[in-house]
Amino acid sequence: MTQQTDSRPAPAPAGLDPVTLEVIGSALQSIVEEMGETLIRAAYSTNIKERRDCSTALFDTSGDTIVQAAHVPVHLSSLMGVVKEVLGRYPAASLSPGDVFIGNDPYTGGGSHLPDIVVVTPIFNGSDLVGWAANTGHHADFVDRGIKHIFQEGLRIPPVRLYIAGERQSDVWDLILLNCQVPEERLNDARAQVAANRVGVTRVLEMCDKYGTGMFNIAAADLQNYAERQTRAGIAELPDGRYSFEDRFDCDEFDGELLLKVGVEICGDEMTFDFSDNPAQLECSVNMIRTALLATVYYAVKTIVNPAILPNAGMYRPITVLATEGTVVCSVSPAAVNQRCQTTQRVVDLVYGALAQAVPERVIAACNGANASISLSGVDPRSGKYYVYQETLGGGFGAGFNRDGLDGVQVHMTNTSNLPIESLEQEYPLFVERYELVPDSGGAGRYRGGMAIRRKLRTVDHPAELKITTTRRLSSPWGLDGGREGSRSTTSVAEGTISTVQGICTLPAGQSIEMVTPGAGGYGNPSERDRSLLDEDVLEGKVSPAAVRLAYGINATVQAAGSAK
Repeated sequence: MTQQTDSRPAPAPAGLDPVTLEVIGSALQSIVEEMGETLIRAAYSTNIKERRDCSTALFDTSGDTIVQAAHVPVHLSSLMGVVKEVLGRYPAASLSPGDVFIGNDPYTGGGSHLPDIVVVTPIFNGSDLVGWAANTGHHADFVDRGIKHIFQEGLRIPPVRLYIAGERQSDVWDLILLNCQVPEERLNDARAQVAANRVGVTRVLEMCDKYGTGMFNIAAADLQNYAERQTRAGIAELPDGRYSFEDRFDCDEFDGELLLKVGVEICGDEMTFDFSDNPAQLECSVNMIRTALLATVYYAVKTIVNPAILPNAGMYRPITVLATEGTVVCSVSPAAVNQRCQTTQRVVDLVYGALAQAVPERVIAACNGANASISLSGVDPRSGKYYVYQETLGGGFGAGFNRDGLDGVQVHMTNTSNLPIESLEQEYPLFVERYELVPDSGGAGRYRGGMAIRRKLRTVDHPAELKITTTRRLSSPWGLDGGREGSRSTTSVAEGTISTVQGICTLPAGQSIEMVTPGAGGYGNPSERDRSLLDEDVLEGKVSPAAVRLAYGINATVQAAGSAK
């Protein structure tokens, strides 16, 4: 790979004027967005090219985030520690233009669970290291594995060189691909990730050529400082005090429920989140590593304090997160972590529940609170090749102070896209029998919670290994200010004739899996809902006349389109 050389002297101002900083900041944001589009367009698997389960970012020379694309919030946990880990293993003096690193191991800075493979590329302007381009993509592989500890979850890759000075390391590629169940997908998705970083390197060097390396480095620091000022100003608007909240957490992978807790202290322009009093890590895969906890808290703070805050390392400075190592929200090796997103969703609920006591008009009711997942794998009878279908489904979005919740969407830490039926049935030996919004699943209120999704799949001419994971089966997404709860999640395997063990079973040929995701909580007293909005809900089939009578205490005056009179 060729790298440009900047022969101009580096400027030495102490900081940039606001206009120049805004121009450079916008340019950097466009770079990470272009990296993301490159990755999505070049990817091979449906999980990245269709569902957009990937993220991109740029880092400064020390490994602090300069800018991250608006993709999947939980992926910050996969990216935020990887550059520092690389620098800890490979001194900057040993790096060369054209080096590319790959990793996925949560406990050595390479990701937050093993399917998220991170690719990192140093950016050199001549002989000077000016930053890093990085991305992560969820590789739908490593299925039909155990969940007791991380050694059962798949291949662990510490950050290692995939390319050295532009030369591909075939032995590293071979080792990785030999441990993958769908190696063709993994190879081509990884190539797309390398290409995406190459775009980032090229664009940053073009900026250095235009502005000079010195000004680029000053801009990176100024953007982080600006994000810190934004965050502190936003926190200072919140009322000082201590707030706490607890919520129940269940999952297919363990019996019963856990009680998760948070304490929040707001003092001037700083916030402290205390997760110290939480259950010990489990012998299943819902455990979160510390960077996953940090990414979740940063996301929640940004959405409540000021959604316009620049998503970089400066934003983190006024926020302190306390957690006890070895707990389900701050696990240590060898805890399994594959389904950590189920827990991150509940942590958002905790933070929102606590801050609703301080700024209720800024906080929405509980969203579906799940990362409802279906995984099917087996041999495709059409090709004789092994396949892995993996998808997470959306659900209800919580109602707000002045608006209804969204229906059937990904929420909070996920933000992936829908996999269209046409793509699913073309790529996999599966048939989609039902895919629909679920009436009466959104919590009643002055503003209604969002609706759940129902997805029903059937295998075609082959048995498949099934793994389902969801939460909010035993507790409901809560409402705010008198709003009602949203509906719970349910699953049915082979029309209810087959039970799973920790969400796992073999699905016989021709049998089905049906999953209904959770709805979301409502906001405000249902009796205060505008009658015209209720009529619209009934006409659109979102709320049944029976539910109107039960939840809102009135009789519906209209019927859903196509219903019998």
